[in-house]
Amino acid sequence: MTEALLVKEAGAVAAPASGAHPFWRRLRTRRSALVAAVVVALLVLTALAAPLLAGIEGQNPTTYHPDLVDSATGGVPLGSFGGISAEHWLGVEPLTGRDLFARVVYGARVSLGVALGATLLQVVIGVLTGLAAGLGNRFADQVFSRITDVMVALPVMVAALGALAVVPAGFPRPVLIALLVGLVGWTHISKIVRAKTLALKSLDHVAAARLSGWGSWQIARRELLPALAAPVITYAVLLFPANIVVEAALSFLGVGIKPPTPSWGQMLSDADTWYQAAPTYLLIPAGLLFVTVLALTVLGEGVRTALDPRAASRLRIGTGARKEAGA
Repeated sequence: MTEALLVKEAGAVAAPASGAHPFWRRLRTRRSALVAAVVVALLVLTALAAPLLAGIEGQNPTTYHPDLVDSATGGVPLGSFGGISAEHWLGVEPLTGRDLFARVVYGARVSLGVALGATLLQVVIGVLTGLAAGLGNRFADQVFSRITDVMVALPVMVAALGALAVVPAGFPRPVLIALLVGLVGWTHISKIVRAKTLALKSLDHVAAARLSGWGSWQIARRELLPALAAPVITYAVLLFPANIVVEAALSFLGVGIKPPTPSWGQMLSDADTWYQAAPTYLLIPAGLLFVTVLALTVLGEGVRTALDPRAASRLRIGTGARKEAGA
């Protein structure tokens, strides 16, 4: 639905965003987006400060503590709530006794880093292919459109399984997942950019630039990219939480991040056999994943409506949406 809405908006030629100041002014009226931005900022700071936070606790994500789990019950953490104590703020991991807080904050680094790398790659490939299809002749448009259609039909899971069969085992798994998701998931941005480019290139100022002798790259850089910034940024912000979910799903299914590297998806994969004996091991990464995806989705909605004030918000949250509806 998000892709269809943005493609529809791209079909109608709209003026570029009026500047950074009006954008921030409109964004500040959406309290839900501001709350989401604070949550996202805290998550990013937590990921960046993972070594510092783990050092303050006095733990690291890879050290085993076999004395903190009950071997008679198969490795259930000793103590209440998964072994929470002054030394282990969120308890310990079943079976291994590794510190859960350290693994969670380091896992935030991996999950957010993979999603960010994949999103940047999707934006770069999607913008380049969309511009090439929209500015090229009919043959180029057909070629890039058919390539995009083929990539749409390629599941990420199939690509992951194929890559794992040929990529050396020593290749960093987070980098591999980011590359896979980015190389497969750029098609929606490409479609949006193509539709917007086809609408923009018929405008008088773009036609005048072409008649003055400007090349396609000059036209794209000076005339098209400023107008494409709003829809591309909007969709990129919405892609970010989707990529977090994809990384978590790949890790959960066993083709993503591998231990001892922590990630929220990999922790959920290990927790499926411990949800009754040690529920905190499941609830903590699942809750963080839910909060992260929700915050990024609400923030993306706020960015979308702030960049295009004429677009009605699809998430009726907070007083900002009511003000917008009454305007």
